[in-house]
Amino acid sequence: MSQTGVLLINLGTPDEAKIGAVRRYLFQFLNDPRVIDIPWLLRKILVNLIIVPFRAKESTKIYKQLWTEKGSPLLIYGEKVMQDLQNRLGENFGVHLAMRYQNPSMKKVLQEMKLKNYKKIIIVPLFPHYASASSGSAMELALKIISKWWVIPEISMISQFWDHPKFIAAFVERAKQYNLEEFDHILFSYHGLPERHVDKVYEDGNPCSDHHCEEEITEESKYCYKATCYATTRLLASSLNIPKEKYTVAFQSRLNNKWLMPFSDEIIKDRAEKGDKRILAFSPAFVADCLETTVEIGIEYQEIFEESGGEKVQLVESLNDHPLWIDCLEDLVLSRN
Repeated sequence: MSQTGVLLINLGTPDEAKIGAVRRYLFQFLNDPRVIDIPWLLRKILVNLIIVPFRAKESTKIYKQLWTEKGSPLLIYGEKVMQDLQNRLGENFGVHLAMRYQNPSMKKVLQEMKLKNYKKIIIVPLFPHYASASSGSAMELALKIISKWWVIPEISMISQFWDHPKFIAAFVERAKQYNLEEFDHILFSYHGLPERHVDKVYEDGNPCSDHHCEEEITEESKYCYKATCYATTRLLASSLNIPKEKYTVAFQSRLNNKWLMPFSDEIIKDRAEKGDKRILAFSPAFVADCLETTVEIGIEYQEIFEESGGEKVQLVESLNDHPLWIDCLEDLVLSRN
């Protein structure tokens, strides 16, 4: 009998690329107070009466661009990673996959894990960089569900792994299929966050912008999303011998102009206007290809680049089910067992 349960958690995906499923996903996702951190009533009005009704139809069109014959890539790769990790860890472990939003639901998966009567559960949110809206939300919900069990086993949580050598090595391997010399510029594009989310990390009352997050990781900034994104970039650039003047760190998927800057789409447009013809784009905040990589970077940024005079935005494939990614997860789990 397995002694240790491993819970892999990713953000989530609609059950299908249809407006009803997309609407359910957006309702659950955007009503999370860690995602939109404003007063309850205002959030309900904003999300349920404005954002979702007006956004669901357009979002469905985008999901249709992403969807494959087998369904959502995020779920397909998640299930493959779960099985590969199970094979690596062996019979003393039981590996499970849940989504923070929609299915497979955390409630259902944790109920299955409860019945296994594990001695220990290791929770691994699949977000390399800690953010309250991703890792924090996933861990909070898992603990909330487990807290209601009569018997609570030993719990271990992995809040981030942006600097794990095998996480970095896996992206380096992905990049090796491209000749970096053939590209005019390299873009490291991370999912954006509202500036207030990173400001809340600092207990000294000063905003993130006062903490030199672009240059260093300190004891104060070790859980600052912006600081760890820049640190990941430095590790990747060093491993790939990319000089500082040849790359830019930027943030995508913003909802307004009070999100982390610079904005990836504006960098893409600016580089084309400066004469760049080919850009190589990494998205190291994502461990599986999804809407933000395949569609936003691979399709939408390509259109922006061409309209501004560029030729090609080449997306570096995400980790998906790369063996080095499985190595990384195996190391993370075994370090906590």
